[in-house]
Amino acid sequence: MQQLKKPLLDVVFASDKRKNVLLLLQDGAKEMGNLLSALNTTRTALLPQIRILEEHYLVSHILDRYELTPIGKLLVDSLSSLLAATEVLDEDIDYWGDHKLDFLPPHLLKRIGQLRKCRIVTPSFADVFNLNEEILSTSPISGSHHGFVTFYHPLFPQFFAKMVSNNVNIYMIIPQDVLDRFKAEESMLLKETMKSELFHLFVYPEKPDFIALVYNDYYTFVRLLKNNGEFGNRYIICNSEESHEWAKELYDHYLGKSVQISEI
Repeated sequence: MQQLKKPLLDVVFASDKRKNVLLLLQDGAKEMGNLLSALNTTRTALLPQIRILEEHYLVSHILDRYELTPIGKLLVDSLSSLLAATEVLDEDIDYWGDHKLDFLPPHLLKRIGQLRKCRIVTPSFADVFNLNEEILSTSPISGSHHGFVTFYHPLFPQFFAKMVSNNVNIYMIIPQDVLDRFKAEESMLLKETMKSELFHLFVYPEKPDFIALVYNDYYTFVRLLKNNGEFGNRYIICNSEESHEWAKELYDHYLGKSVQISEI
């Protein structure tokens, strides 16, 4: 008589040991000793859980070396994405639930777990209208600065000029109404900065559904709109490699739809 199998959801989630074994094997095969050390457990406690994984064709082994099967790899890839996304959302579910996310391309929304090492910051009242200090202090010492902002700030001309003087490559995307504001300000400093080959300005032809996306060599900064379209003062700040990769892909998504201009 064929042995009755557990549902795979139970196999993966009903035991932390089984779930953690799968996650540990995601990076490649491991010896039993490595698994025991990583999980801080004993062979007697772990072996029954590994046998369940083997019975459901998620793990295989040769001698004392264990690895994921093709089915195991399929499930663990999805599991890792789910756990990373859950970690991000659990940090402040009220924030994520109250802000727009539907502007994100589907493949980047699915990878929102890459923001799991980020902080959600509520600035003090005195800092609400200031530019982010982490970006202000690190962009002038970065190799490049990428920004997509939907507002004008009086410090922009000075900030851009400082980066250009430090040989920083600047890529800025703005919507049409911000370009109009740039023109209305008639800033000679901004016009001089735009003459530099280091400064690249683009206009995005549609109305963006977020407030700002900025990244440099050190930080990623994201400021979202609330679900009702209102501006929120809270923002996301990150300094991990995976968040930088996520931000770059999102930025390139908008850059591909933008038009470069050479003067204002």
